[in-house]
Amino acid sequence: MAQEHTFASPGPAGLGALAVACFGFGAVFLGWVKVEGLPILFAWLVGGGVVQYTVAVMELKDHNITGGNVFLFFSAFFMFGASLSVLAKFLMIKFGMAPHAYVEGWTWMAGAGFLTAVTPAYLKSTKLLFLLVVLIDIVLWCIVFLDLGKMDPAVGKPIVGWLLIISGWIGVYVAGAVVCNTVFGRKIYPVPAPFVK
Repeated sequence: MAQEHTFASPGPAGLGALAVACFGFGAVFLGWVKVEGLPILFAWLVGGGVVQYTVAVMELKDHNITGGNVFLFFSAFFMFGASLSVLAKFLMIKFGMAPHAYVEGWTWMAGAGFLTAVTPAYLKSTKLLFLLVVLIDIVLWCIVFLDLGKMDPAVGKPIVGWLLIISGWIGVYVAGAVVCNTVFGRKIYPVPAPFVK
């Protein structure tokens, strides 16, 4: 949703931060990250949380109810909350405890429900951004079912991992398109029109 900004739109930076989380978690779900990589993921998620919180505040100031609220929610739970969870799991494993992710199934249910409920608002954004949000909806519901023990990890984890990587690349592309198309005042990267004008 295009808005008039008192500053340049920070949305591309927020999408870049989203890509950091998507790639990091994608690698974890695909089994490519060892336990010792979790503190590093924690650090990158904190950085992404700072970016997304900043984006959220600026978008809300400029009356972008969709982007502002989604970035605010994501900064809190996809970034800061998830970073603390990653660190807690690492420490538990290192001290010989088995993390019980069941509770996260219930907390991710709030995230999945929230994003699913606001997804129709993205019909007014580029089709790529709408697709990105739909993919993240699917990812979050899969994580809910994985954490609640309702989905076979052998099936669910690769789905989550690959959809996150695809989502991250869509975010990077849209971020690049917004910046370059704005700077040059013309279409450098093609971006499909919204489903709804």
